[in-house]
Amino acid sequence: MQEVIPRRIVVYAKDVMNITGRKERAARKLLADIRKKYKKKKGDFISVKDFSNFTGLDETTIAPFLV
Repeated sequence: MQEVIPRRIVVYAKDVMNITGRKERAARKLLADIRKKYKKKKGDFISVKDFSNFTGLDETTIAPFLV
Protein backbone atom coordinates (compact mmCIF):
# COMPACT_ATOMS: atom_id res chain seq x y z
CA MET A 1 0.00 0.00 0.00
CA GLN A 2 1.33 3.41 -0.95
CA GLU A 3 1.46 6.10 1.72
CA VAL A 4 -0.09 9.44 0.78
CA ILE A 5 2.06 12.45 1.61
CA PRO A 6 -0.05 15.53 2.35
CA ARG A 7 0.72 18.85 0.71
CA ARG A 8 2.71 21.35 2.69
CA ILE A 9 0.78 24.10 4.41
CA VAL A 10 3.81 26.24 5.29
CA VAL A 11 5.44 28.78 2.96
CA TYR A 12 9.20 29.32 3.08
CA ALA A 13 11.40 31.99 1.48
CA LYS A 14 12.38 29.61 -1.33
CA ASP A 15 8.69 29.13 -2.15
CA VAL A 16 8.15 32.91 -2.25
CA MET A 17 11.12 33.19 -4.59
CA ASN A 18 9.57 30.59 -6.94
CA ILE A 19 6.07 32.08 -6.78
CA THR A 20 6.94 35.77 -7.14
CA GLY A 21 10.32 35.73 -8.86
CA ARG A 22 11.80 37.86 -6.10
CA LYS A 23 15.32 37.50 -4.77
CA GLU A 24 15.92 35.80 -1.41
CA ARG A 25 16.24 39.05 0.56
CA ALA A 26 12.94 40.39 -0.81
CA ALA A 27 11.24 37.04 -0.16
CA ARG A 28 12.36 37.08 3.47
CA LYS A 29 11.17 40.67 3.81
CA LEU A 30 7.76 39.70 2.43
CA LEU A 31 7.50 36.86 4.96
CA ALA A 32 8.51 39.30 7.73
CA ASP A 33 5.79 41.71 6.58
CA ILE A 34 3.24 38.90 6.68
CA ARG A 35 4.35 37.94 10.20
CA LYS A 36 4.02 41.56 11.29
CA LYS A 37 0.51 41.91 9.85
CA TYR A 38 -0.74 38.73 11.49
CA LYS A 39 1.12 39.47 14.77
CA LYS A 40 3.32 36.39 14.61
CA LYS A 41 6.69 36.04 16.28
CA LYS A 42 9.98 35.87 14.41
CA GLY A 43 10.15 32.07 14.11
CA ASP A 44 6.45 31.39 13.54
CA PHE A 45 5.38 29.66 10.36
CA ILE A 46 3.51 31.39 7.55
CA SER A 47 0.66 29.25 6.25
CA VAL A 48 -0.50 29.08 2.66
CA LYS A 49 -3.70 30.78 3.81
CA ASP A 50 -1.78 33.68 5.41
CA PHE A 51 0.33 34.10 2.27
CA SER A 52 -2.73 33.92 0.05
CA ASN A 53 -4.67 36.50 2.05
CA PHE A 54 -1.72 38.90 2.19
CA THR A 55 -0.75 38.71 -1.48
CA GLY A 56 -4.22 38.28 -2.97
CA LEU A 57 -3.14 35.13 -4.81
CA ASP A 58 -5.52 32.19 -4.79
CA GLU A 59 -4.44 29.14 -2.75
CA THR A 60 -4.93 26.89 -5.79
CA THR A 61 -2.47 29.07 -7.72
CA ILE A 62 0.13 28.75 -4.97
CA ALA A 63 -0.24 24.98 -4.39
CA PRO A 64 1.75 23.74 -7.45
CA PHE A 65 4.81 25.67 -6.22
CA LEU A 66 4.83 23.80 -2.89
CA VAL A 67 6.15 20.45 -4.08
